[in-house]
Amino acid sequence: MDDWKRNQRIFWPLALPPAVWLLVFFLVPLSLIWVLSFGEKLGIQEIATTWTLDNYAKAVEPLYASILWKSLRICGLATLICLLVGYPVAFLIAFLRSSMWKALLLLGVIIPFAINILVRTFSLIAVLRPTGPINAAYEALWNGAHAVLGVVGLGDALLGERFTPLMLMYSNTAVIVGIVFVFFPFMVLPLYANIEKIDRSYLEASLDLGASHLRTFVSVILPLTWHGILSGVIIVFIPSLGYFFIPEILGGANSDLIGNVIERQFKSANNWPFGAALSFLLMYATFGALALRAVIAGRRGGGA
Repeated sequence: MDDWKRNQRIFWPLALPPAVWLLVFFLVPLSLIWVLSFGEKLGIQEIATTWTLDNYAKAVEPLYASILWKSLRICGLATLICLLVGYPVAFLIAFLRSSMWKALLLLGVIIPFAINILVRTFSLIAVLRPTGPINAAYEALWNGAHAVLGVVGLGDALLGERFTPLMLMYSNTAVIVGIVFVFFPFMVLPLYANIEKIDRSYLEASLDLGASHLRTFVSVILPLTWHGILSGVIIVFIPSLGYFFIPEILGGANSDLIGNVIERQFKSANNWPFGAALSFLLMYATFGALALRAVIAGRRGGGA
């Protein structure tokens, strides 16, 4: 090991190709888009770099601010659902004693990555449409309740004469379901990696000292897994803001998120400077979230 430390230059040939790739295909294009965000559209294809802040000022106008606020609400609710459902799943997998079941459940979480995200999103149409399985189950429940209430003559009065399917498609509800469906594995995996590393002796000590299971969870497990929770929230919340195809496929005319606005600025509106400014507002939010996580991790002793 000392020989490797004294000859660190041997790592440079290994680090150079990925560094060049990162510079050419990531940092340079990103820098060009950043410069573009301070530009001004002069014509259909003519853009001048004037270093103006008008694009950022336009981004906080009431119209776009309301869309951004709606995006924060919808993506925040979807992230919360992922957390509330994903934490018990990750906890169950981490504390399973059977390695076979643990591997199978992990495979079940990971296997959606083998299917294209667009395909998975389109598959939700078959589930959420009026003739899909959700409405089929709802109709069966409605028919049963209608038959029972019909015995006492209250079926039509309480439930109506005809079954009305749930209109789940092309709504904010469908968008939330789509975000949860796509990003759920991104919440479970960091939580599982964090929970798996908990020293079980801490839990045994808490229980031996008379703490209940609920008190042990609140006072021991949650503080030990906070950085996994924070990582999962960031990994789900920030990217979901920029995914425009989920609202495009599942949402209606009133379900546009900030990602849809950015996509239209680069395509149909052909206003690249404004689209770049909106994109970098999300980028700044990402950097801020990561910086906040680093500060919290440093104050609380770090984290994975």
